[in-house]
Amino acid sequence: MRIWLMALATMLMVGCAPIGTLNQNTLTAVGYASISEQSGRTEEEKQVRAMRASKIDAYRELAEQVYGLRVSARADLQDQKLGVESTTGAVDGVIRGAEVVRSYKVGDSYVTELLLDIEKMDRLRDYGEIRRVPEKKRQTLF
Repeated sequence: MRIWLMALATMLMVGCAPIGTLNQNTLTAVGYASISEQSGRTEEEKQVRAMRASKIDAYRELAEQVYGLRVSARADLQDQKLGVESTTGAVDGVIRGAEVVRSYKVGDSYVTELLLDIEKMDRLRDYGEIRRVPEKKRQTLF
């Protein structure tokens, strides 16, 4: 009986585990968003907003993997007593070439899974850079 419970628990943990890295050149990310917390007049509108929010959350996750997470922390000390402590995190970066693997509803949440090929992102990096277009010199006849 005990072995059966351990096997069942292992299968459940594997089923709930996030998608891992497929190979060295590929990253995956999963984004989540609550449907009921979205603003909207109808359930369909809330669901569409949750779809979009989960996609953005997945892109944020990819950006964390590619560029890292900037962590800032602060602790106040007054009269040699620890006061307010706060920690914040931020990520900033450009992700190009990611593909939506799956997007689906689970209970009250919407889930989006993304796949990013690092080599593809590197190839696309230069295509999206803003470059100044050289002005054509006007030729005058006089």
